[in-house]
Amino acid sequence: MVADNRNEVEDVKLTVDVPETAHQISTDSWLQAGFVLTTGINSVFVLGYSGTIMVPLGWIGGVVGLILATAVSLYANMLVAKLHEFRGKRHIRYRDLAAQIYGRRAYSITWTLQYVNLFMINIGYLILGGSALKACYVLFRDDHIMKLPHFIAMAGFVCTLFAIATPHLSSLRIWLGCSTVLSLIYIIVACVLAAKDGINAPSRDYSIHGTSTSRIFTTIGASANLVFAFNTGMLPEIQATVRQPAVKNMLKALYFQFTVGVVPMYAVTYIGYWAYGASTSTYLLNSVSGPVWVKAAANISAFLQSVIALHIFASPTYEYLDTKFGIRGSALKFKNLSFRITARGGYLAISTLVSALLPFLGDFESLTGALSTFPLTFILANHMYLVAKKNELSSLQQFWHWLNVAFFGLMSIAATVAALRLVAVDSKEYHVFADL
Repeated sequence: MVADNRNEVEDVKLTVDVPETAHQISTDSWLQAGFVLTTGINSVFVLGYSGTIMVPLGWIGGVVGLILATAVSLYANMLVAKLHEFRGKRHIRYRDLAAQIYGRRAYSITWTLQYVNLFMINIGYLILGGSALKACYVLFRDDHIMKLPHFIAMAGFVCTLFAIATPHLSSLRIWLGCSTVLSLIYIIVACVLAAKDGINAPSRDYSIHGTSTSRIFTTIGASANLVFAFNTGMLPEIQATVRQPAVKNMLKALYFQFTVGVVPMYAVTYIGYWAYGASTSTYLLNSVSGPVWVKAAANISAFLQSVIALHIFASPTYEYLDTKFGIRGSALKFKNLSFRITARGGYLAISTLVSALLPFLGDFESLTGALSTFPLTFILANHMYLVAKKNELSSLQQFWHWLNVAFFGLMSIAATVAALRLVAVDSKEYHVFADL
């Protein structure tokens, strides 16, 4: 069925079918899509990569790993983007694309993987948003009355208000500009203050600590963090908002993400590790020293950016609910507004509760990368492309894609084991509703 929300120009130019959806399709420029992707890659998660990627891997492993992860992530995302109009139909959801290639059973499997991926990413944003609020609080008060779960609850409430006020992904337009400014504030503050600390500090310890066994597990876990850093798990949903030609414009957005977009992330990750070495915190603003008002501004910026970024990764769930229950027309209609309050409020209430129960950020990054980012972004992308284009690929090209499927399949299994071990260790060390 062709969507009702295409404009007249697209009616003339578009030669592929568009599935029915309650959200907007083909309305955004490639640059807006590029900023959506860049918002994800430079979200508040970047303040943790010095501790969750560089500390377990060290200088050589961390630098080489980030560069390789950038290259393979760009390649895998390009494969998915090129399949967007497979067999003459725009696949505006990842699960729709999988179902078209493999059959109906793949729809449910892919949707489950994607939902787990996005749900755990949103948990991470709630934990980071709460951590940013707590970091700001302790700058001014040291009474320990307010704990991390309290701040996570506050973050969840603000995210709910934003979700109710922002009906769909395309309506983020001005908020993407705000997100970019907010990201620059906390990234620049973190880089400048960390660089100042690094210049004035004595020699740092850059060695990788732990026993041989624990180092193996932490290295594997860090590899999952590497792929988590660059991938959304919802590329078709973002590509759905892009104007025609959708494939060409999405490739432009990906080039923007993996060139201009990665520079701030590289900078804050490397500078943070250089300044503090093996003692780098998993939330970099907890390690830096400087004027209280500057650190407060950075933490507030990190919190606000996490609210915007969470909405991006929750949007496939919102789109599914809105489409299933026929939520169309004005966002201010009583039916539509009350539905968003109930459905999105309920979803975020559950997410907030889980975040407060188990606020182990590094564990969630590793587990998300292992369980869903590896399968969605690398295994599924290569295998879907192999199946869809098998008659057009040479034997060498087919071997290359099978090699990718096998390698990332093994990495996914190993990373899942490492992440579950990390969760088990932290669960023994910390209690539920821990104040980390």
